[in-house]
Amino acid sequence: MQVTGINGRAVRASRGFLSSRQSNKVARQCFATSSNVIAASARSHRVVVVGGGSAGSNVSHQLLRSGKYKKGEIAVIDPAEWHHYQPGWTLVGGGLANKNDFKLRLADIHDAKLTVYRNRVAAFQPEENHVTLQNGDRLEYDQLVVCPGISTNYDQIRGLPEALADPSSNVSSIYSYDYCDKVFPNIKQFRGGKAIFTQPVGILKCAGAPQKAMWLALDYWKRAGLYTGGGDGSSPITISFATGLPVMFGVPKYSAKLKELAEERGVEGLFQHDLVEVSGDRRAATFALADGSRTTRQFDFLHAAPKMGPHTFVADSPLADAAGLVSVDPATLRHTVYGNVWALGDASSLPTSKTAAAITAQAPVLVANLLDAVEGRAPRAAYDGYTSCPLITEYGKVLLTEFKYGPEPKETFKKLLGVDQIKPRRAFYHLKKDFFPWVYRKFMVKGAWAGPKGFIR
Repeated sequence: MQVTGINGRAVRASRGFLSSRQSNKVARQCFATSSNVIAASARSHRVVVVGGGSAGSNVSHQLLRSGKYKKGEIAVIDPAEWHHYQPGWTLVGGGLANKNDFKLRLADIHDAKLTVYRNRVAAFQPEENHVTLQNGDRLEYDQLVVCPGISTNYDQIRGLPEALADPSSNVSSIYSYDYCDKVFPNIKQFRGGKAIFTQPVGILKCAGAPQKAMWLALDYWKRAGLYTGGGDGSSPITISFATGLPVMFGVPKYSAKLKELAEERGVEGLFQHDLVEVSGDRRAATFALADGSRTTRQFDFLHAAPKMGPHTFVADSPLADAAGLVSVDPATLRHTVYGNVWALGDASSLPTSKTAAAITAQAPVLVANLLDAVEGRAPRAAYDGYTSCPLITEYGKVLLTEFKYGPEPKETFKKLLGVDQIKPRRAFYHLKKDFFPWVYRKFMVKGAWAGPKGFIR
């Protein structure tokens, strides 16, 4: 099959080896945001980008900055008006920021040269090189970039939506714009009892975030004289970390340090405990265990990380793998079947943590390889799995985890300055609290920030 490439040249889209198609994946459609609305008559573009958030804004602007695309040749599909810098919600949960500090209107992010469709994707037709929108419009493309993120599914934990909506339940979560500002008031008002912080099995945005909420709460209660740690029963507050994982963190070096901190600070580790049900009235949390059994724990304070998964329109498409994610080569970010389809960010099958930092490393690779493909060259850039999680361990200190496929540490400041990042530091705290939100708003969404590689000219 042929598609029209750059300068009207015919380019053959590659076909690969996957034959099975995946379905029956759950997800609510709720992804990023934007507002340069255009008439439905303009339906053919050289590049169509599905998703206008962290990944989509970055890639679309980097493509513009390449100088190879004119006004209207790149389209972005995204139904929402607002975009949120979600890493900032941890700061909101710790009382360090207002949630509206991290709220951006996508109309203010997207360059006027981009054509923006405020609609949702109904279906992908990669064999015909077009995308169908929910209003019935069809967008044809030469190259397709899929990056709508993933869905946050609170309702997959029974009783959790009701508990979050109940002001008196003492149940909160930093994983939503609607609920993140409930976290710190709950922390301040809590004077004693059992506090549980949870992390689910499966796909999760920023796998360190549930711990960040816990460490900030612990430090707040410690400073207030309400938490002393230890196991002698003298502490007014006890803390448990219930995670679906068998370890504290997915990278051995950092997991060992976090386990050490938990033991030093008297945090009970409940491993392979996956939250499946919450009763706000009875203050009870039910967990599925690795052996298939269930156990229920009473709580007086609960911070819950919800279940997450791919959007249905991705999971049910020919682009998806068995997990419902867009199946791409882990190095080139090119689809494993369709040679003119690409993906990055949370919606992709890339076997690395789903963070904004990962996108800063993925986007330049994808853009370089897409441009190579348009010119008829084999992709030359390779993504090594780099991602990062600035893990707040207390007010004023961050353990800056950086790692790649393996997972193996890939530490920027160890390479530049000889600093072992295993130690939580104040300088890293200011990166998390001050620098990263600024550089995200001013440069990353404009395609001008490549993480450890710095600014893109």
